[in-house]
Amino acid sequence: MITVTGATGHLGNVLIRELLEKGEKIRALILPHEKVDSLSGLAIEKVPGDVCNPYSLEKAFEDAKIVFHCAGVISILPGKWKWLYRVNVQGTKNVIDACIKKKVKRLIYTSSIHALVELPQGELIDESTSFNPDQVLGDYSKSKALATLEVLKGIKQGLDAVIICPSGIIGPYDYRLSEMGRLVLNYSQGKIKAYIDGTYDFVDVRDVAKGHILASEKGKKGECYILSGNQIKVYELFQILEKLSGIKAPAFKMPYQLAKIAAFFNVLFCTIVKNQPLFTPFSIKVLKSNSLISNRKAVNELGYSSRSLNKSISDTFQWFKEREEIRV
Repeated sequence: MITVTGATGHLGNVLIRELLEKGEKIRALILPHEKVDSLSGLAIEKVPGDVCNPYSLEKAFEDAKIVFHCAGVISILPGKWKWLYRVNVQGTKNVIDACIKKKVKRLIYTSSIHALVELPQGELIDESTSFNPDQVLGDYSKSKALATLEVLKGIKQGLDAVIICPSGIIGPYDYRLSEMGRLVLNYSQGKIKAYIDGTYDFVDVRDVAKGHILASEKGKKGECYILSGNQIKVYELFQILEKLSGIKAPAFKMPYQLAKIAAFFNVLFCTIVKNQPLFTPFSIKVLKSNSLISNRKAVNELGYSSRSLNKSISDTFQWFKEREEIRV
């Protein structure tokens, strides 16, 4: 038996699909009253539970040989610290305790590339980079760094755990609309009128899912593995979407200082009208931050590989199109 937390999320549902292809028996932890359309038609056991409820975890982890802890809050908005801490940090503590109590053979924890210390431009980010919550960008990154430190504490207590740090995830089966999924939809609806000069590393969700499975099979106890993909400039990303959608890429490059001001007021306005903002101060900083990332360790030790970003973006676009969320 394998238990997956965050089962209905983007990574969670794709991971379950990959595990089912390998013939594994899956138990999916589902929040009460949570939509399960991302798991529709999949032959899995669904159990109600919450990482913030230790008792529910003990039931979900009963007889589980492996737990994939994918549950977590991803937020690029300000003012969400209490929520981030409760789910990402305290929730991970609960998962660790339940794994130890139920004698789970291995925990695979989904951390984030943003949990690693932010290095200056030009310096390579790899697994030798430390987890320090005081040297990362934003509350989300801080919560993931703190949670990762809790996993490392659990390992010292005897827990067999492996830590995974994906870069920016993109890909199909994006039922709950990730930040990148929202970007693809917004672009295809003609809502993006400008861009900033920035670069980021994106990785296909299917490759991250396979990387998690490889880590469960070949990963070394206590080790961290970065699952990254390819660096791409913002404008190059929009050029790919232009070819797919027929909508011309924005020509106006917004100066960085103006973008920061615009992001602040964009968040303020979207908070008032209760919409999800297209960009925030955090996302602007990330695009200007260091995204020189190495996945060499995962390649060498796990046999990890990633497909081309062009293919990932194309497959994402096509998936939304088949669901009639994009009409071109």
